[in-house]
Amino acid sequence: MHGKSASMHSGPLRLFHLSDIHFGLEDTRAIAWAKECIEREKPHAVAITGDLTMRARHPEFRAACEWITALDVPVTVEVGNHDIPYFNLYERFFAPYKRFKAIERMVESRLDLPNLAIVPLRTTTRAQWQRFPWSNGWVTQEALAQTLAAIDELPKGTRILIACHHPLTERRERDGKLLTINGTRTMETLASRGVMGVLSGHIHDPFDLTKATPAGPLRMIGAGTLSMRIRSTPPSFNEIVIDGDEIRVTARNLEQVATRDMQIDEVPENALPPRTPQEPVSPVGAVPPVDPPVH
Repeated sequence: MHGKSASMHSGPLRLFHLSDIHFGLEDTRAIAWAKECIEREKPHAVAITGDLTMRARHPEFRAACEWITALDVPVTVEVGNHDIPYFNLYERFFAPYKRFKAIERMVESRLDLPNLAIVPLRTTTRAQWQRFPWSNGWVTQEALAQTLAAIDELPKGTRILIACHHPLTERRERDGKLLTINGTRTMETLASRGVMGVLSGHIHDPFDLTKATPAGPLRMIGAGTLSMRIRSTPPSFNEIVIDGDEIRVTARNLEQVATRDMQIDEVPENALPPRTPQEPVSPVGAVPPVDPPVH
């Protein structure tokens, strides 16, 4: 669970939060820009919250692993629903993370930084008896227990961020549709542990929301995509600055769109472009005229 630590540092910490790169359908201009930013600016760590690939094919994983291993900063990687084999059912059920081998030390790895830990939470499952398809999230009892055990190992007073793929919103507000199974209980449990925020992806639009729980508020921070499969915002990643107990989030993008114009105010069902008036859309409204290709 333990990732390599950054050097001791007494000032604010800066993280880059990337998600949904989708090698196989990556935006080559966007990933080149993101890599250049990492190389030039040297953030204290990079958190990648899943969906490295489009269809979990071997060439996609090779490209993703080569790209990630070239980053000369501490990295933690979460597993997204697109990263579990679609077509090889044996691997999906019995060796779902086999294709991560080149970066296995980074996968679901806790990063220990000066007075800050990024702790993984698995939200992706091989199958879900409650529904099909299995693209949305599920926090199993085992996954939550592993995360809580990692939190409890930390020295008292350590600031904590959780990294997962799916937003923890359990029900869609307007119609109660199930999104992440066991998300409500998980948010309350994390809030009770004093977690500063939860980093996630999956939606392809960035967001920065605070959810009320019986144990107190919990910050929910979502990164956009670096793929051609956009929803309503151009490709982006989050720059996150932790200064004491304050978190500042900037949705950085090549189009120079302001952060607030990039962020949506509600978690949608999936990453597909909004096609009905009820679907949340970012203020910039960069909705593609047709659904992006899925090969």
